[in-house]
Parts: sequence; structure tokens; C-alpha cells
Amino acid sequence: MSTQSVVKASWMDKFGGRGKLIQILIIAILILGVLPMVADIFRLNLYGKYLTYAFVAAGLVLCWGYGGILSLGQGIFFGLGGYGMAMFLKLEASSPENTAIQSTPGIPDFMDWNQITELPWFWEPFHSFPLTILLILTVPAFFAFVIGYAMFKRRVGGVYFAIITQAIASIMTILIIGQQGYTGGINGITDLRTLMGWSIQTDFAQYVLYFACGIALILCLLVGQYILNSRYGQLLIAMRDQEDRVRFSGYDVANIKIFVFVAASVFSAIGGAFFTLQVGFMSPSFVGTVASIEMVIFCAVGGRLSLIGAAYGAFLVNLAKSSLSESFPQLWVVAMGALFIAVVMLFPRGLAGLVSDYATPVRDRLLGLFNRKPPAPKADAPKPESARLQKRDGVSIGSAQETH
Repeated sequence: MSTQSVVKASWMDKFGGRGKLIQILIIAILILGVLPMVADIFRLNLYGKYLTYAFVAAGLVLCWGYGGILSLGQGIFFGLGGYGMAMFLKLEASSPENTAIQSTPGIPDFMDWNQITELPWFWEPFHSFPLTILLILTVPAFFAFVIGYAMFKRRVGGVYFAIITQAIASIMTILIIGQQGYTGGINGITDLRTLMGWSIQTDFAQYVLYFACGIALILCLLVGQYILNSRYGQLLIAMRDQEDRVRFSGYDVANIKIFVFVAASVFSAIGGAFFTLQVGFMSPSFVGTVASIEMVIFCAVGGRLSLIGAAYGAFLVNLAKSSLSESFPQLWVVAMGALFIAVVMLFPRGLAGLVSDYATPVRDRLLGLFNRKPPAPKADAPKPESARLQKRDGVSIGSAQETH
């Protein structure tokens, strides 16, 4: 094998091999090529919204599927990313010229309604777009680090960690609703129209935001594959199956868990930021326990051991939700619960597991038809002329040449 082929193979192996890269290429073609061609702008905006949940599902594959850390509070980080982007957009829409009729111009309208006369200090950094992007990535990561450090260093895991994250999500929701003058309350932050002076409500803007979201999702899937095929990925699998053995081998299991939990939180925050851009608002309903549990269902349906399967699961479940809720709005919550129970009991590996069980043998069979080798010649078959000429008086020509 040539050096060039070895380098190429090692490069592909960092992302799971050629098969995983082909799967990511297929989903990239579907997102960036097929859907924009077959969907109108209204449906495409909905599809972009569905893709934002795929970021959360991919993060859950890392921390739940491979790390064994079930988090029922991923809505926290989705909401932090979404609220960070919403705060920047709201400040842009609340310029003194646009809010001249308020009693206090230059602040968001809900602050003026609640008789707040000065912009709070934690809103000030969101005047800058680069600083907003930095905060969208770092604030959820820091919050996840604090939660992970407090829990994992004390060896809190399993169902206890799931309950604690669910409780934190509930507390965050109550806090956001209770601080109406600073967060917009139960209505959230609404009426978001421009991004750096560029209207995000036009058809062209919706196309641009959709493609930006799709490209960011593909990059996150590549980053996730890189993590899973790195040393941390191998440690994650070993930790999930034999945590004590990994600890006795000299590794700090808590640090590994903190790392993957922080990575999942950053994925979720990126999805939340794109959600705000495409939908035009952010409310506490996307932070609470209901939204967080739905995000776990997206991951479970797609397959909690497959980043690509989780992305498909998030898209398909939300597509079914939109279709069924239009006709049967009261039954969707029941259908969601039944779907989760059915997947956990009957198809624990989700859609990705079904594809692996049924599609992979078919693929291997088809590849075998094309790669079939010609049958070997029979033992008593006459040798070709060239073979007979290579023997003379019981000594091969090659060996005779070697004697000279």
C-alpha cells in the first residue's frame, strides 16, 4: 500500500472511516440540495427549525449514547443559546430611534412596560455581535462545566443526574418567567426582525439562514465524529461499559464526563441560536422539562449511538409532530410518549439500528455481486504455456538465474 493511500485512510479514520463520511455527505446533499429544491419558503423555514433540534440530538448522542450520561435538561443550553441571540437582536431593534415613544428610549419594550429605566448590566455585552457569538458558546459551556463538576466529581450519575438536570431546567424556567422585566417573562423575547441591519424576515434571508444552519449542522456532525474516533471517544465507550475499570486504569472519569457534557451543551447552544434566527423569538417554553424530554425522544428515535441517525430522528419526529398536531392537536403528546416507549422497548437502537440490521446485509450482498472474484482454476487443468516454459529439467528459470 502506498504512503498516499495510508495517509488518506488515516485521515478518514479520524472521522469514522469512509462509510461515515459518505453518510454525512448524503445528509449534506439532502439538507443543502434536495430540500431547498422541493420545498417552498414556508416549509423550508419549518425544516430549518427542525434542523436546530438536530444539534441537541447530536449532543445527546455524545453524552447519553456513548457517555452513558442521560441529561433531561438539554433545553437549558438550547435556551441559553437562543436567549443570547435574542438579546442581541432585541437590542438592535430597541435603538433610541425605534423606541422614541417609550418613556425610556433605547431599552427593550418589555423593560419599559415594567418601569425599568436602565439597561441591566448583563445585557450590555450583547450590543456587540462578535461578543454575542462568544457568549453563546462560552456561557452554556461554563454552566455545563459547573453542573458537571458539582455532580461528576461526587460520582453522581445515572438516574440521579437525570433528575437533577430536570430540576435545574424547571428552576431555569421559573426564573425566566419570574423576572419578566429582564427576560420578557412567559412571552419571551419577541419581535426580532433584523440582524446587523439586515432583515431576517425576507424570503432571501430565510434561505440564507437555512443554509447557514445546515452547514453548521454538518460541521457539528464532523466534530462529533472526530470526538468519537479520538482517544476521548474510546474512553467514553470504556467508561460507559466499565467505569470502575477505567478509573482503576488511572484515568479521571469525572473529567471525561465533564468534557463530553460541555461538548453536548455547546452543540445545543448553537442549535438554540439558529432557532431564534429562523423563528424570530425565544421563550421559556423551550427551556423547561417538556422540551428537554422531547429532545431526548428525538435522539432515541434516531438512534442514541449514531450522530447521523439522531439528526434524522430530530427532523422526522418534528415533521410528524407538525403534521399530526394540525389534525389532532390533543393527541400529539400521547403519541410522543407512546413513540418513546415503543422505541425503548422494541427498537433500543432507533432508526439507525434498524438500518444497520436490515440495510447493511443488502448493501454487502450488492457489493459482493460487483466484487465477485473469478473462480480459481482446477487442479488438473492444463497449465498455460508460460508456466510450462518456466520449468526445465526440474529447475525453474528463476532459480537457475539465482545460481549465477
